[in-house]
Amino acid sequence: MASGDDQPFKKPRFLEIAIEKWNGVTGFLSDVRAEMRKVVAPSRKEVQVTTWVVLFAVFLFGVFFFIVDWIFRVGVNDLLQKLGGL
Repeated sequence: MASGDDQPFKKPRFLEIAIEKWNGVTGFLSDVRAEMRKVVAPSRKEVQVTTWVVLFAVFLFGVFFFIVDWIFRVGVNDLLQKLGGL
């Protein structure tokens, strides 16, 4: 009676790891495909509206920072003049 004959074939460890990785990759790609089916492109009107909102916000922040910069510049110049500089 041979002692090794009654044991089933065992896969090498590297093969098990490769199979696990492959199953992980295919599962990930399946999830990506399912999520991509949920994606909806915005309409032309939505793109136009959001573009105008962004342009308005950029302009508003530009004016805000211009005013804040001006106030600091005037304040620092006055402070330096009072301290005897400039």
